[in-house]
Amino acid sequence: MTLLNRKTAALGIAAMMAIVPLAGCGSSDNGNNGSASSSAPAAPSASPSASPSASPTTSSSASSSASSSESASAGPSASQTKLTGDFEIQYFVGGYGDKWWKKVISDFKAANPDLNVIEDGGPKINDQNKPRWIGGNPPDFVYIDGPNLNDRQMVEDGQLEDLTDWLQTATNVDGDKILDVLAQAPQQYDGKIYNIPLVLNSWGIFWDKALFKEKGWAEPANFDEFLQVSDTIKAAGITPFIHTGKYPYYINGAFLYPAIVSNNNDDYTILQDMAANKVDAYKSPAVLAALNQIVQLRDKGFIDKASIQINHTDSQMLFLQHKDAFIPNGLWLPNEMAKDVPQGFDFGFIPSITQKAGGKVVANTSTATVAIAKKAKNPDAAKAFLQFIFSKAQASQWAELSGAPSNIKGDISSSNAPNFVKDAAKYLTDPNTVVIPTITFNADVDKAMQDATDALTIGKITPEEWVKRVTDAVAKVQ
Repeated sequence: MTLLNRKTAALGIAAMMAIVPLAGCGSSDNGNNGSASSSAPAAPSASPSASPSASPTTSSSASSSASSSESASAGPSASQTKLTGDFEIQYFVGGYGDKWWKKVISDFKAANPDLNVIEDGGPKINDQNKPRWIGGNPPDFVYIDGPNLNDRQMVEDGQLEDLTDWLQTATNVDGDKILDVLAQAPQQYDGKIYNIPLVLNSWGIFWDKALFKEKGWAEPANFDEFLQVSDTIKAAGITPFIHTGKYPYYINGAFLYPAIVSNNNDDYTILQDMAANKVDAYKSPAVLAALNQIVQLRDKGFIDKASIQINHTDSQMLFLQHKDAFIPNGLWLPNEMAKDVPQGFDFGFIPSITQKAGGKVVANTSTATVAIAKKAKNPDAAKAFLQFIFSKAQASQWAELSGAPSNIKGDISSSNAPNFVKDAAKYLTDPNTVVIPTITFNADVDKAMQDATDALTIGKITPEEWVKRVTDAVAKVQ
């Protein structure tokens, strides 16, 4: 899978994070994104695709509303075409919520009064609309996030419109070229573009800064320090680490994949080779070294036994209750659990803890994307909607209403962002950070990796057997 230069991604993500007054959750079940609802996991979309409990100020809300009104009024002039007929939008509602979708659709309707916009959203919408996609009667526009919706699979199944040529010159409602305002460029499939990242997030490891300060525990900056403080935490009667065993793409995205890159001399192309189903990449010494880091956590008794088949919300609740000190997750976590965050809880965040002392931090990014159905009945309206949502006004509005970074570049010098967002921005602007572009694995291979990692964490298989399981799956899809 082909993606953008990592320095561009780092600067773009950091710029957007700097403006985030909240930070939230989004997902896709492609194994590298994150989003969640009470009925679906936050992430592989993971989607993708995005968090504190603080609410935006009145002034920022007013500013956002004003900007969004300007964006709305710019809608018709951008397309130069009067939009009519029915236009149907499918969007998954998970950890990012639906406030932004309600607002942006309302604005788009106001800008196009002769267009009948049909909202098709909800936490189970992907399953509900699956028969329509299979039957060739899909909605016009789709937000690819949440469980059971895989962007690569949709491309391979011929369900998405080829946007390659259109995007070369397409501008947003501000008149800016859409490709120029994206922090992370769209992924390409054999040189073609079918979907555009709307949300941009990062996986990583969370802890409670307040608890660590109270206990005098050192916040880890590398794997040795992580093991050392975990020994101390365990001795204090708290389990060091919990993950979402029912959805192992959490531990894969936040722990295993960064570990593979760290053990591959900080070269993330190994993950791209894995996504391209190159068997030798899975057999690399870097993969075995990363898997053995999970084994170290397991054999030291650092992994909470409750992780076995536990879902995302239950594992996050145990973490918030200080039953466990660390949790692998995405930047949507605080927003997703906002109603349950105890008073005084202060989210600490680092993109990776698997690097050696003095080694580079590895940030595994995740996105949630949008696309137009190949069999859309109103493609003109769908393209106009793309022009509408990829504006700077919508970047601010998305951050405010969803609590997650947008994939639209921004130049904001100051913000009221929470500590963990500032921590993330600090890492992502550091030239020593390795930023992994969003990578999507084949759905069957991704499932095999998830199942194998789950088995590895509970001692059912060895790292070598993990590799055997996954390469067998790769051989089948080849």
